Amino acid sequence: MRILFKNVHAADPLQGLDCVTNIITENGVIAYIGSEEKPADRVIDGGGRLIAVPGLFDMHVHFRDPGQTQKEDIITGAAAAKAGGFTGVACMPNTKPPIDSPELVKYVFDKAEETGIRVIPYACVTKGMEGKELCDYEKLKKAGIVAISDDGRPVKNAELMRRAIEMTNQNGLIVTSHCEDLDIINGGIINRGEVSEKLGVRGMDRASEDSITAREITLAASCGARVHICHVSTYGSVDIIRAAKRDGIRVTCETAPHYFTYTDDKLLARDADYRMSPPLRTEKDRKAVEEALLDGTIDCIITDHAPHTAEDKSDFETAPNGVVGLETSLAVTLTRLYHTGKMSLAKLVEVMSVNPRKILGLPLAEIKVGSEADLCIFDPDLEWTVIPEKLHSRSKNSVFKGERLKGRNLYTVCRGKIVYELDPKGE
Repeated sequence: MRILFKNVHAADPLQGLDCVTNIITENGVIAYIGSEEKPADRVIDGGGRLIAVPGLFDMHVHFRDPGQTQKEDIITGAAAAKAGGFTGVACMPNTKPPIDSPELVKYVFDKAEETGIRVIPYACVTKGMEGKELCDYEKLKKAGIVAISDDGRPVKNAELMRRAIEMTNQNGLIVTSHCEDLDIINGGIINRGEVSEKLGVRGMDRASEDSITAREITLAASCGARVHICHVSTYGSVDIIRAAKRDGIRVTCETAPHYFTYTDDKLLARDADYRMSPPLRTEKDRKAVEEALLDGTIDCIITDHAPHTAEDKSDFETAPNGVVGLETSLAVTLTRLYHTGKMSLAKLVEVMSVNPRKILGLPLAEIKVGSEADLCIFDPDLEWTVIPEKLHSRSKNSVFKGERLKGRNLYTVCRGKIVYELDPKGE
């Protein structure tokens, strides 16, 4: 099928592209970019207003499949991703059972085939995520993984983690680390500080994140290997990572929209939908994360999409941590950073499409003739309110519920096919 995206503002920093043009896709690839209006089976007119960027990629999601599909599965998770403009995601392995074998890797790939986008599983650092014995990385790589993580249950033994970092450096994989010391957290459920004291609940001290961030960077430096730090939330971790990059240590990192948008004041409502790991922190942390994202210290935006049922989230103090975010990530970034003049379109593409793929060693999505047609086409000015019940995710625990956002994905194109199209009613 030949599709003409007419008069769209194409933005791709890798191609130096930032202009209103026509894009034609055919047979799965981009067949034409230019001012001519050529015949097509379908024409979508952007009116010079819609923006086309390379398909987004989220390198940190939880699809709960296998084992907890009452919360999410690969199909519903991918539906949420497509609605958000993502043509690819990487799923964390803390499923039930954890993804620590080639057979379970194959399970994810097989089920993902029907989603229309790329769903790539992580594998565990340690067998069963028990922190005792390393997985067989060579077999897992042959099965198709590109990274490993014990996300959600950090590797406690430093020597075991050092060996994992060293081994992955040898075979081209990368370790991504959930930097929280569970002994320091010691049952805490929100950031330790004024809000936790006011609510009378146990807090999660920032030292839990800062100490493990420093440990992982030290371990990576000791063997000249790469390491990736997950969901940065503290000014301390930002400072540690910035210094490490300045010293030439091979560290990359990520953060999520809620960390550059909200503070722990949101927890005063005693609503578990505002609880996640690591937690929302202070205004000093929020500003540090935002600044680090803008200056390149933080490499990419992820969602840490973590679905939980309404029943799971019903009790503030006993609920599991985690929030969904695939359908709001682009809109929040546009609202908070692009429309405020802090972030350019080129930078947005860098942190939401280019860098995640680079870190994982995946082929890049590019707007150029001959490239596979992976596109996110959005209206930067479309205002909408986040209504959890209308989200495509099976779970509705959105941290941005009720927010009025500016900017929304309209079309997601993967391998030349329109795999998502916003309903005219905005659903």
